[in-house]
Amino acid sequence: QVQLVESGGGLVQAGGSLRLSCAVSGSILGSYSMGWFRQPPGKEREFAAAVTWSGANTWYADSVKGRFTISRGNAKNTVYLQMNSLKPEDTAVYYCAATQRASPLYSGTTYDYWGQGTQVTVSS
Repeated sequence: QVQLVESGGGLVQAGGSLRLSCAVSGSILGSYSMGWFRQPPGKEREFAAAVTWSGANTWYADSVKGRFTISRGNAKNTVYLQMNSLKPEDTAVYYCAATQRASPLYSGTTYDYWGQGTQVTVSS
């Protein structure tokens, strides 16, 4: 059974940084892309960032571009989201997800596997 487990969330002041991690356990046969999505309080889930299997290609939502960096670990079964210059509007539950489909990686419907989420709260 495939499980995705996020960690690294917490409370941070505006302007601060956090690094989220997501580890995939179990077995996903073949290569897979991974993404980070977030759900702000009272709002729908939205795309934040995605990365391909090799790590060579990344995508970002306009709202996080230039501040967030997605990357994969050497073992490929871990994905990170480095979040810098955090703003109160970044407050959300952050979810990682994995997919073996090609695209579109900015759409939640592309992903087959999801983690339980980790809370990120940015205070002003």
